[in-house]
Amino acid sequence: MDPRPAADRVALGTALLGVAAFLLIAAQRVPWEPVPGGMPSPVAASSVFSPEQIARAENFAMWGRVWSWSSLVVSLAVAAWFGFSRRGRLWADRMPGWWWVRVVLVVGALALIGRLVTLPFGIALRRLRLDEGLAAGTWSAWALDLAKGELVTIISTSIALIALVGCARRWPRMWPAIGGVLAAALVVAGSFVYPLVVEPLFNQFDSLPDGALRTEILALADKEGVDVDDVLVADASRRTTTLNAYVSGFGHTRRVVLYDTLVEDTPQGETLSVVAHELAHAKYDDVMTGTLLGAAGALVGVGLLGLLLPRRRLVGEAAGPPDVVPSGIAMNAVPTILALAALATVLAAPLQNGISRKLETRADQTALEVTLAPQAFVDLQRRLALRSHADPTPPAWSQWWFGSHPTVLERIGLGREY
Repeated sequence: MDPRPAADRVALGTALLGVAAFLLIAAQRVPWEPVPGGMPSPVAASSVFSPEQIARAENFAMWGRVWSWSSLVVSLAVAAWFGFSRRGRLWADRMPGWWWVRVVLVVGALALIGRLVTLPFGIALRRLRLDEGLAAGTWSAWALDLAKGELVTIISTSIALIALVGCARRWPRMWPAIGGVLAAALVVAGSFVYPLVVEPLFNQFDSLPDGALRTEILALADKEGVDVDDVLVADASRRTTTLNAYVSGFGHTRRVVLYDTLVEDTPQGETLSVVAHELAHAKYDDVMTGTLLGAAGALVGVGLLGLLLPRRRLVGEAAGPPDVVPSGIAMNAVPTILALAALATVLAAPLQNGISRKLETRADQTALEVTLAPQAFVDLQRRLALRSHADPTPPAWSQWWFGSHPTVLERIGLGREY
């Protein structure tokens, strides 16, 4: 009996289950109307920034898009060549070793090739940020961070692909369902592991000393009903001059993290405004919402992969009847899966970022309600924009596709309306 029709049915069922789960989670946990009465209109850029500030931000944003989008296009082209061309697949088939070693080698090689071909754009973007005073640190420190990031990517991607290909080898008919569940579980596990394992690779964290700011932050956490394990300061100034804060972790691992640039250079009222925003994410479990949506998306992705990817690319030819579990592995599946994943990530960005903007808007609204300091909120948004050279009026299609937050003019409009 040919296992392919059965695998197709399982793949379709897995994808449909993932879609249903995604829609259910989104309907229950995403605030589709985060502002009572609707989002107010954005303010005019000229009412917030001077012509010189607007021109500088637009020039920086233009060149930032040139280098970022060029890097994206080149990386997709390289991934597509290795994933869909005959020569790329033959190259992957020549990798030596046990099948799982070959998976790691292919993932590692493709990650390094992708980084090398996009490195000129990364260097150009860093030079731009250095020229504008937005980046700090030495080139060697930047290169080390780049290497650590690639290592994290290679390890996490290899784990996911070994699990997926292992499922295809072990369960020829049921692998889309089993692989989809494993992929979803890995997404959830990654969300728990990331703040404990990955974040310390890039920053040093110290507890915020006792004082007025720490007391106010913990009081805000109590007011929003958020249990916080600690308030930490990250040494972000060694690589950037921009301001930021975030809340990471779940349960007993949850902590408020402030950039040291925020602690040192920002009036306390504005610092509390950004902390209240981040605590709102914790109050509504927005990290969990993103994790659950990502897990559902993993189910959809693996199900679609089972429909799009020919079975002969997932496993080698069986020596016996078609229903015998094959002992070989077709390495040309790995670059094809990676290419499909890269394309899917870009295509799914509008949906992902659209949901993110809703969550960010609710966090802004909550920060205003908790702090009762709309002027501090407005001043903060202006300060953040000036420190990062944020484009006040990005192209509408770019904001729709890539914008994870409302624009600065939308956020200031919200603060002024409040």
